[in-house]
Amino acid sequence: MGHMVQVKGGEIWADDTGTDGVAGHAVAGPPLVLLHAGVGDSRMWDPVLPGLVARHRVIRYDARGFGRSPKPTVSYTQAEDLRSVLDHFELDRVVLVGSSMGGRTVIDLTLSDPGRVAALGLLVPGVNGYEGLESAEVMAEIGQLATAGDMDGLVAMALRLWGGAGPDPDTEAAAQLRAAIPAWFTTHGHEVPGAPAFDRLGELDLPCALLLGERDQPEVIRCNEEMAARIPGCRLVRHPGCDHFPTLRAPQDVARLLTELGERAAAV
Repeated sequence: MGHMVQVKGGEIWADDTGTDGVAGHAVAGPPLVLLHAGVGDSRMWDPVLPGLVARHRVIRYDARGFGRSPKPTVSYTQAEDLRSVLDHFELDRVVLVGSSMGGRTVIDLTLSDPGRVAALGLLVPGVNGYEGLESAEVMAEIGQLATAGDMDGLVAMALRLWGGAGPDPDTEAAAQLRAAIPAWFTTHGHEVPGAPAFDRLGELDLPCALLLGERDQPEVIRCNEEMAARIPGCRLVRHPGCDHFPTLRAPQDVARLLTELGERAAAV
């Protein structure tokens, strides 16, 4: 099942446990809206959902070009698309949860529309305006592999950078990457970056938890530490067994963290 949500110049796929999920559970607090990382699509939340849907209404969606959402044909911003999803489901106040790329988006939306957000869950997040998160050498390697059409090489590179906690072979993370990597290129030239947000993190006056994977890329770890230090009252969770795939490496821990965050939001 699922819904096609109209966005500027296109549509994106979303699902909502309020209509698509298992009925009969008591729902507590604001809905959880889950945004995936650039190393996967909304299916990355599959291992976490059983620990959430018993107590929360959960909405997740595929960003343009990822999963079941068509690739973009016009310029857009991720935050505008997120706002369209909230409007489509008539959600006035939510808990926003973003992993990596999704973390960057939920921060942008919260800074522009803080009254709509009850709490923030950030999993190995990115953020606009942080210098040093993208390595010139990594970007050059991606360009060379893409030019050569070397999908296997792109997957291997991504696992080397972001999959340090995985088994060998890391078939599940590799499958997520193989599905996601084409979107890195189909969205290029269409997605408009958000405004710098790193220097505005002190404005995030709401319950917030940030999960840092201690086996993630060093640049991401450093960024996440600095983000948590700037967000007032942010709960920093350092997970020794996680890399850039926390929902795959530690789904029960992620579900527990988000459930606790939802309870905090409900109590405010």
